[in-house]
This record gives sequence, structure tokens and C-alpha cells, in this order.
Amino acid sequence: MTSTDSEPVVHIVDDDAALRQSLVFLLESIGVQALTYPDATTFLAEFDPAEIAVVIVDVRMPGISGFQLQERLLEMDYPAPLVFCSAHGDIPMSVRAVTRGAVDFLEKPYQPQRMVELVQAQLDVARGRFAEHAERRAVADRLEALTPREREVLRLVIEGLPSQVIAGKLGTSVKTVDVHRARIKAKAAAESLAALVRDILLHRVEV
Repeated sequence: MTSTDSEPVVHIVDDDAALRQSLVFLLESIGVQALTYPDATTFLAEFDPAEIAVVIVDVRMPGISGFQLQERLLEMDYPAPLVFCSAHGDIPMSVRAVTRGAVDFLEKPYQPQRMVELVQAQLDVARGRFAEHAERRAVADRLEALTPREREVLRLVIEGLPSQVIAGKLGTSVKTVDVHRARIKAKAAAESLAALVRDILLHRVEV
């Protein structure tokens, strides 16, 4: 469980040991905890995905590249803001990073003040993202017990269809649909189906 009260960290993923250390010193000078990893494989094995964080990653590293790491984190639905750094950056590379969700792309050597300002801003963003992620996960967990048919009914309820129309679409009776609706409400521990639908839409939960 993510704690929005815990102090966030900055994960630094870069095969340049000197850069990692200098960045740690820079961030610690402003009271920010930083953890370092020499490659993406080590990061994936050691980081805590529930911990509020910002990730600073190099593009070109041995093994898993920065872009490949970005794809892995997207597949995990990991909410941390991702900042790319590269000594060989170009416009297509930065466009690729940002269009896939990175918050910025910095060229090495970066300006220390620019890095500090960026990290401070993204730590605030991270708090909000991780809180939203936890709420979305909580809503999704409430739907785990639903059967495939109940999910089908719920999707039609989300479309705003009444029981009679849902029954026609599914080739069943209105009474059966109403039974499904009652079971969905009970299994999801919802005050009402309307409240459940609101939560699903608000937190963009896939049914």
C-alpha cells in the first residue's frame, strides 16, 4: 500500500558511476533522498513500485536501454514521473520519450539548477500520481470478484442502459439482469451502482 505521507525518493538509473554520485550529492543538498542503479536490470530487481518516486534514467545503457525500461514501466502501470538524460540526445529521441509519457528529456551535462527545479516539481507531481494510482487500484480490486457476465452487465450499465435494454442485448430476462446488478453492487461493496459507476469513470478503471 502506497503511503502518501512517506517521503518520496529519486531513482537514478545510469551506467556512469561519476554522474550517479554527483547527482546524489546534488539532490541530497536539497534534502531529497536518491537511490542509484548501474543499469535497468538492477533497478527492476530492487525498486519498490509502491514507493512514491521520480525516476531519472539514461537512454543508452548496457542491457535494457532507457526506452526499453520506459516500456516495462508502462506495462506495469507504474505512475512515477520519468526523466530522461542523455549525452547523445536529439529531437526524434526526445519526441519519442515524451510521447510515451516521459516528463522531460535533458542533455548531459545537465545544468544543476535546471535539474533541481525539475526534480522538485516532479516530486509534487509524483505525490498526486501515486495517490490516484492507489485509488484506481482500490476500485479495480473491488471488481476482482465479478464474473465475466457481471462485467458485461456492468459495462452496459456504465453506458447508461436500463435493465430492459440490457436484457435485450444479452438475450436474457429483466429479472436476471436485476439479479446481476444486485450481485455487482454487493461484490463491489458499493453504496449504489451509480456510485460504483462514478468511481470507475473518475479513476479510469477498465472493467
